[in-house]
Amino acid sequence: MKIRFQKSFEKRYSKLTSKLKNKVDEVIHLFRVNPFDPILENHFLKGAMQGKRAISVTGNIRIIFEEYENYTLVLMLDVGTHPQVYGL
Repeated sequence: MKIRFQKSFEKRYSKLTSKLKNKVDEVIHLFRVNPFDPILENHFLKGAMQGKRAISVTGNIRIIFEEYENYTLVLMLDVGTHPQVYGL
């Protein structure tokens, strides 16, 4: 699996606390090993975000991504709280 990070992801990631950055890194490592590990709660999004997917980092922190060619390539789009990533 090849993972690429969009600038919007990198920008928001850089603003996270070091503790949250470590958690995001752990989740991405787990995602690389098994993108469907139940801990990640990998799921499709609906509405304006249809075609994208999300995984859970913590109870309120999500990573939004798109996957291509059966997870051969993954584009990480955004990371943050529900209101941040879903535009609420």
